[in-house]
Amino acid sequence: MKIKSYQIFALGVALLCLGIPAFSAVRLPALISNNMVLQQGRPAAIWGWAGKGEVVTVSLGEQQYTAKAGDDGRWKVMLKKLKPGKILGMNVKGSSGNSITVENILVGEVWICSGQSNMHWTFSKGHGVLNNETELANANYDDIRIFTVVKGGAPEVAEDTKGVWLTINRENLLVDGENGASALAYFFGRNLYQQLNVPVGLINTSVGGTTAERWTKREALEASPDLKILAGKGGASTLYNAMIAPLIPYTIRGVIWYQGESNLDRAFQYRTLFPSMIANWRSDWKQGDFPFGFVQIAPYRYKGQNPENWAELCEAQLMTLKNVPNTGMAVTMDIGDVGNIHPKNKQEVGRRLALWAMAKVYGSKQLVYSGPIYKSMKIKGNKIVLNFEHCGSGLTAGDGKSLLEFTIAGSDKVFLPGKAEIIGNTIVVSGDKVTNPVAVRYAWHDDAQPNLVNMEGLPASPFRTDSWKGVTEK
Repeated sequence: MKIKSYQIFALGVALLCLGIPAFSAVRLPALISNNMVLQQGRPAAIWGWAGKGEVVTVSLGEQQYTAKAGDDGRWKVMLKKLKPGKILGMNVKGSSGNSITVENILVGEVWICSGQSNMHWTFSKGHGVLNNETELANANYDDIRIFTVVKGGAPEVAEDTKGVWLTINRENLLVDGENGASALAYFFGRNLYQQLNVPVGLINTSVGGTTAERWTKREALEASPDLKILAGKGGASTLYNAMIAPLIPYTIRGVIWYQGESNLDRAFQYRTLFPSMIANWRSDWKQGDFPFGFVQIAPYRYKGQNPENWAELCEAQLMTLKNVPNTGMAVTMDIGDVGNIHPKNKQEVGRRLALWAMAKVYGSKQLVYSGPIYKSMKIKGNKIVLNFEHCGSGLTAGDGKSLLEFTIAGSDKVFLPGKAEIIGNTIVVSGDKVTNPVAVRYAWHDDAQPNLVNMEGLPASPFRTDSWKGVTEK
């Protein structure tokens, strides 16, 4: 007998009147799908949607859990800690009858990879990295998986996103450029995989030309007196709503981030904005102060901007490193390109982020993972002595020449070229025309080409010893 549509509707109404829920099909977020990587060593969140009150059973190996969908249809279970390796599949079944099987699951290390174009940068035509063809030819890692979030914004928090998990090979790295795999994320993940020998999952959620406030939720902006002016302006919060919130509560190890160029003209504000964004993500994920590594933007000759805008943005990033717990910074002073805002050497950026992760997240205590970071100064007559952290095996000039890009000033705040000498783990700066110096700056303009590194070849961050009002401070 053929059942007509009005009869189905009537049956649904009758069930509701009897208090029997009319179940809808169980479904999962895009992130929980074939080829996914689950975080090892900690409870892993599995969630989705079903009809109100429906009982959902999740089975993974010997683990089995049930959850009841709430009034909003959402349900969640927490798997027990998983060991690294491969799992054949996971079954999710609703009490109304339908079930979903997720296949080819790996357990290992999961990292969010976010930011603007230098994180998004792909191997595809129009982008490309250093030694592009060689890298593509050698990319064959079934145990490294990447999920690229499809780009888009939303005025309110979205329920789900779009994307698929892909294994690393030439074909998958050359997926259409708009949704292609992040080269930097891949190089970071490859370094981790080669050193940890466990699967690695990379969740690439990045969009070129975007400001940090677009990645920060409205409530976090409104809670800060210095940031509330941003709420609701220029697409603020829209990328958080569409490309970050739907990923929560997926269990992760940490985040890597490459962004800042689009906030250059508001570098002073970035001192507050960037830490607020980090705090926002950590608070919403509810996984503690997870590791947050980021890339200090590289030198580039910005047209139409004050050259010191770039330096002040780098300073804001350096201040975040010093003031926000469990953060790390990869300095790129020596591998930038003043004529290209998208430097091609993403391999070294990924390696430096992985150095930090191996040292601070995975416990390789003896590993030198950072270049020199300015610590303190002392005036001695007509010279200023600078002290540094992260000197490694010693300070040196990366090109074997005299140190470059040091300037020195007296109380008149006029900076002139300075002579810099390495003495032990200090640098002594003087200037022929500055007899009573009070401050030193290093690499304080956007097309700087400095050469201070430690013996391990990691470059120093730009810095200044003064706290005089900057060009982006209102």
